[in-house]
Amino acid sequence: MSFVDGPVQWRLPIGFQAFFALCLLLQGSVLPDSPRWLIAHGYKEQGARVIAMLEDQDSTNHPDVLHVTQEIEASLALESAGGPFRYKELLEGGKIQNFRRICLCIGVNVMQQFTGANMINYLAPVVYQNTMGLSRNLSLILGGFTAVTYMFASFIPLWTVDRYGRRPLLMISAGGLSLCFIVAAILLSTGSKPAAYGATAMVFIFQIFLGVGYLPIPWLYPAEISTTRIRARGSAISSFFNWMCVFAVVEMTPPAIANIGWHVFIIFAIFNACWVPLVYCFFPETHSLELEDIDAIFEKGGITGGVWGSPGGRTVQRREIPVKLTEEK
Repeated sequence: MSFVDGPVQWRLPIGFQAFFALCLLLQGSVLPDSPRWLIAHGYKEQGARVIAMLEDQDSTNHPDVLHVTQEIEASLALESAGGPFRYKELLEGGKIQNFRRICLCIGVNVMQQFTGANMINYLAPVVYQNTMGLSRNLSLILGGFTAVTYMFASFIPLWTVDRYGRRPLLMISAGGLSLCFIVAAILLSTGSKPAAYGATAMVFIFQIFLGVGYLPIPWLYPAEISTTRIRARGSAISSFFNWMCVFAVVEMTPPAIANIGWHVFIIFAIFNACWVPLVYCFFPETHSLELEDIDAIFEKGGITGGVWGSPGGRTVQRREIPVKLTEEK
């Protein structure tokens, strides 16, 4: 569309996105309600039928279906314990450490945005043209391929997140992102055209490291680190901070590039380097833990919540949930 003049140049790209929203709306219209929502609102039979479909079972009395149903009921009972939710609970410490959990929910999302990810994903043509000195047309083409690389990198977590855990991927991702921006800054400092092409390659590698950790995990971690009672609020607050930081980064980056050029890579490289020790010291590993384990994840106490002194940041070990199965007549 960059070769087209007139309002269609911006109207069509914006309007065409409604097509995908419509596809999502049509898809959502045929999906069943959440079994958790159904059971919470007294529709246990309908919830059990949805669980049976998810478990690929014909009967709602199958042991697997009964197990999941009773797990949901136990979770809902735990969530409602203590009476109606009060927002001051988010500031509580003690063994549960709600405030620490909220800080981690917010922190991992703020860290995601200050990796510089959306400097690249929103403003790639501007970055290529104004920091690397590439032509407008080449910058637009590279911006498109950068987005394609981002898309393919988003598939990496399907094979890595549940195999290697959250902490290692966050630290590897942050280290790789920092290294990419450091190399890009060094190359651009020479001012040569070949160095600009090398810096472009670093941006593409940056997208791969982003897919390894800081693309998926900030959307998973808040729900995993929160207790059942505050999970919805923790996820909502973390999403709010995520999008506020998106706004901040996208607003700040163009004037930053206009004033300091390629030096903006150094700023984000420093941020990424800082995320490695922060994750190592304060973010516990949540891989494979059950709901009851999450409640006890900070019981060791201390400044780091027990994370510093625990091998791999695993402050608790996974245990099986005792659920008594009973068949309904």
